This record gives sequence, C-alpha cells and structure tokens, in this order.
Amino acid sequence: MAGYYIFCDESLKKGKYYSNFYGGLIIEKREFERVKNALISKMQDLQMEDSELKWSNVNTFRLEQYIAIIQTFFEFVKSGIVKVRIMFTDNRFAEVPLQKDYKENRYHLLYYHFLKQAFGLKYIISNNPLDVEIFFDKLPDNEEKNARFKSFIYQIQFLSEFRYTQIVIKNDSIYEVDSKKHILMQCLDIVLGSIAFRLNNMHKEKQPGTERRGNRTVAKEKLYKEINKILRQIRPNFNIGVSTGIDGQYHNYFHHYYRHWLFIYTRFTVIMYGENES
Repeated sequence: MAGYYIFCDESLKKGKYYSNFYGGLIIEKREFERVKNALISKMQDLQMEDSELKWSNVNTFRLEQYIAIIQTFFEFVKSGIVKVRIMFTDNRFAEVPLQKDYKENRYHLLYYHFLKQAFGLKYIISNNPLDVEIFFDKLPDNEEKNARFKSFIYQIQFLSEFRYTQIVIKNDSIYEVDSKKHILMQCLDIVLGSIAFRLNNMHKEKQPGTERRGNRTVAKEKLYKEINKILRQIRPNFNIGVSTGIDGQYHNYFHHYYRHWLFIYTRFTVIMYGENES
C-alpha cells in the first residue's frame, strides 16, 4: 500500500521565552530508502558513520561535518521529498486555568495536536488508501500513559475532519524507536534543537564568570545560521518565531516543504517571561 512515514521528536520542554518544542518530518514510503541511504553515505564520506547526530553534541571540531550533513538533508527538503514541521509555544501565552489534568498530560496533549494538525494530513488528496506509519523517539512517560496516547493517535483518522481522506493508521504502526538507528530522526533533532536554541537566545549565553561565549555556543550559532540561510532559500524572509502562512491555500498545510507552528491555547492569558505557572 502506498503511504507515508512520519518521524517525530521533541526538544526543549521549558525555555526562557519559548517552550514545548515538537518536530516532525513526513516522507513517502517509496522515497524513504533513497533518502536514508544518501544520508548514511554522506555520514560515511564525513567519517561519521559511528556517530549519532545530536544538537547537544555540536561543537567546534565537528561543525563543518554537521553543516555538510544538514545541507544534504535539506536538499531533500528543498525538493519536497521530505517535509518538516516544527511546533512550539510562547511563554507569554498560557491556558487559563492550568488545570491539574492538563499539567499532568500536557506532553501527550500537545503531541496529539501536533500530529493531528501540523502535517496537513486531512488535505492529502488520493484515490487510494494511504498507509501512515508513525515513529516516535522513546516516549518519556509511563507505559500506561504512552499506550493511551497511542490509542488517541490511532483515533485521529476517524475524526470528522478526516472523513474525506484516505489516511489509514494501523494500531501496530505507531512505534517507539531508538533515534540512534534512524538517521532522519537525527537530522530532525539538529533542526529542532537549532530553532529552540535561537528562539531562547541561547546564542548569547556567556560562560560563568566571564563575558565570553563558550566555543560550543559559537559553533551552535554558526550551524543555526546555516540552517536559517537554507530556510530563507525555501521561503524568503522566513520568521522562525511565528506560524508560517498558508499563502491563501489550506492545502499548503500539507504541500509546504517546511513550516513552523506557534501553538496558542484556545484560552490564554499574557504572563511575564519566567513567571511560574503553578
């Protein structure tokens, strides 16, 4: 059956200005092996085949290698073979009230909204069923909560807004995997980490007791700038801190190659940065 793979990851849970970073990419199954093999081949060329790509591992010594692999990854994004989605929240906007049930389930609730909306799945046009398999990095909660979350993800296809789609999500096609074994998830981690880094002004952080930035911070800023340059090639004047426009066409929720979503709760209030929600 024709269909798609969706790979998901999450990053910074609580930042100085922006929090709850979720990222995902969608790729047609028929393209997956070609993209995966190209990225693995690039890793081998860079003598990084035994390394795991992670934003937290970016440093001066590996900076050029990270830039090279990210450039390769974005070649597939710029051609529309891989589509990337990033979601985050602004700390100035908080649901009112922040009920206990919401606080306890916030991680899964936000992930649910991300999967349901960010990829524009309901705008995919097909005459035939499309099998969708979803890969999460190992979920951090307990087994019972994770199982309940997966059941909600499975139910997305039966929502009224999806009644005209051909999306099929099987119960056994929602996975928890080790990102070390999935090069696409590792590339996603780099992109997601770079956005969280820049939106929270981490590029300005100084070493304790000094007025100097650390070498790792400088290297991460350089990698972010390379990513931002590519994003502006995809979409000129791209603003990383707001939701990406749809250019007058709802179908672009699916068709756009790269999109950001600033998630704002239906009921919210403005609070000061850094204010304790509890």
